[in-house]
Amino acid sequence: MRAVPSDPPAARLRYRSIHGYKNAFRMVGKGDPVVLIHGIGDSSKTWASILPGLARHHRVIAPDLLGHGASDKPRHDYSVGGYANGVRDLLSVLGIDRATVIGHSLGGAVAMQFAYQYPERTERLILVATGGVGRQVTPLLRAASLPGAEFLLSGLNLPGMRGAIGMLTRGFQSLNTRLGTEAPEVLRVIDEALPAGDARAAFIRTLRCAVDWRGQMGTLMDRTYLAQGMPTLLVWGDQDPILPARHAGLAHVAMPGSRLEIFPHAGHFPFHSDPQRFLRLVLDFIAETEPAGFSPEQWRLLLRNRKPLARRLKALPPGSAEQAPVAIASLVA
Repeated sequence: MRAVPSDPPAARLRYRSIHGYKNAFRMVGKGDPVVLIHGIGDSSKTWASILPGLARHHRVIAPDLLGHGASDKPRHDYSVGGYANGVRDLLSVLGIDRATVIGHSLGGAVAMQFAYQYPERTERLILVATGGVGRQVTPLLRAASLPGAEFLLSGLNLPGMRGAIGMLTRGFQSLNTRLGTEAPEVLRVIDEALPAGDARAAFIRTLRCAVDWRGQMGTLMDRTYLAQGMPTLLVWGDQDPILPARHAGLAHVAMPGSRLEIFPHAGHFPFHSDPQRFLRLVLDFIAETEPAGFSPEQWRLLLRNRKPLARRLKALPPGSAEQAPVAIASLVA
């Protein structure tokens, strides 16, 4: 049985200046490093329910990505690759060479990109309702990426809008729909990320780097064969209205050796719906897996012997190529 150390101190916000910009982050605990990367419009506060338990066993670093939370919000590169570089720079400033990387939503895409760009610095991947899998995404985000959306979002500052949004949120909840499941989370992001002008501009820039009116503009599925040798855990809520849960099945099939955990009756934030289960999953996964250890030569061999998803599916026994994604998707239908 795993020993339970004493509670760590509170994970207060800290700050480092990197490239002239203020980067906010929380760091607490001792042990092998774990990085927590939040989603779009969110901040490191989203991990509050699991951070203390995780910090009893690990050194936990939870940044506010540039343009989010208490970090600076300049006119900047808010692409997935740019954020992966930012995570690398923060870890370098903190003297951390390697870590297990956990990413939620947009943060999952950042985590995948980090592992792709810096495999020698990534020990494990834990992807929670991750972006970067399929094109589908909630119509709310597609609409927010349209030209002029920033002017509509600026209306959130008008008198009475907070009350109107609250009434709309309660209406969605009463309909018992998937979107209703996420209504409190949507309201939280609106409260924290959208009223301020600089945060709203950063939100729009970040969104437009990843989403347009047709959905997610790019996926990382063409590079999932590189997950071979990288311990990877996928976590999804079966009622996710933001990024559909069938993406979990697609990612699981595409990433060799990955594990998949579906949270029943949970939406886009399964670590909020059942934080204790999520914490147990993360701690057990880290304890049960050996960290990846890619050398430059191993990485070259993987790239040279590229075996894309389509070829891997063709190599499966007859019928299983079609049935594998369907069988997994049925768990989250």
